[in-house]
Amino acid sequence: MRGALSALPALPARVAVAISGGADSAMLAVHAAAVARELGIGLALFHVHHGLQDAADEWSRQVQALASLLSVPVFEARVDVAQASGKGIEAAAREARYAALAQLAGTHGTSHVLLAHHRNDQAETVLLRLLRGTGLAGMAAMAAVSQRDGVCYLRPWLTVDREAILEAANAVQAATGWRAVQDPTNSDPHYTRAALRELLAPVLDSRWPGWRGIVARHAGHMAQAAEILEEVAQEDFAQLDASPDGNSFSLQAWRSLSPARQAQVLRYWLERNGARMPTDARMRDLLRQLRELHSLGHDRQLRVEQAGHVIRCHRGRVWVEPREQGGRR
Repeated sequence: MRGALSALPALPARVAVAISGGADSAMLAVHAAAVARELGIGLALFHVHHGLQDAADEWSRQVQALASLLSVPVFEARVDVAQASGKGIEAAAREARYAALAQLAGTHGTSHVLLAHHRNDQAETVLLRLLRGTGLAGMAAMAAVSQRDGVCYLRPWLTVDREAILEAANAVQAATGWRAVQDPTNSDPHYTRAALRELLAPVLDSRWPGWRGIVARHAGHMAQAAEILEEVAQEDFAQLDASPDGNSFSLQAWRSLSPARQAQVLRYWLERNGARMPTDARMRDLLRQLRELHSLGHDRQLRVEQAGHVIRCHRGRVWVEPREQGGRR
């Protein structure tokens, strides 16, 4: 944690630890309390009460007890997870948790929140994204520093194995009597991540004992590759005679790029304008239409709707705009 904070442009006046009451986040809180005292910064614990488990109230009491042991304040947010959202319970709970953390951070004047994701979590995330067919950026998995909803999230333990965390939890229990909570969904194969952990991981452990470290390093390599591609896309976009607001570019200039760079800069442009990434099939179709257009873009109408945005071509320029503003410029 000390290294993660030191790497920031400026040391924050206060930080918070997102804590569920499990061993991972609890030990991060214990470690953070010591480092915060050493650095002279404020520390708080943020607990999100999902209410999805019968023991949720007991978990809250355990978090309160740990906060008392550490002499740090704890703030709690209660959320209702939209189980019928169609996103799946895991994704819905994750979105509700981040929204609650952002609310807590805003309420209590905290811009930096520590998350307890470790090397095992990182390896599982890489495998899950691989199985879902994610792109290069997705294969980079979780970043050590990320921004979301105006909050800077730090993950200082991405290189720490969970066995070390459990050893620390056992030591704390022996010294204080405080015991970390156990979330039954973490071992229930009904849930996707737990299925990987309980069904696939043991097989990998028996055949490739060091697979977690290898996969976590792979995520680091993918992050570096994704960063390079982002820089290339920025340089390519700068050559496309883009409009001042960046929502249109020259079709002819775009056509001068190689096919791979055409696709990459198109993804960069869509993301820059807040448009959701198309599926692979829709992206291929969009690329095909743009490549077949007359260089002035007026030989036929192009209008592609993409999750709330409209992509169109007019007078040799390609535009993207929110659907409600889809009239010609």
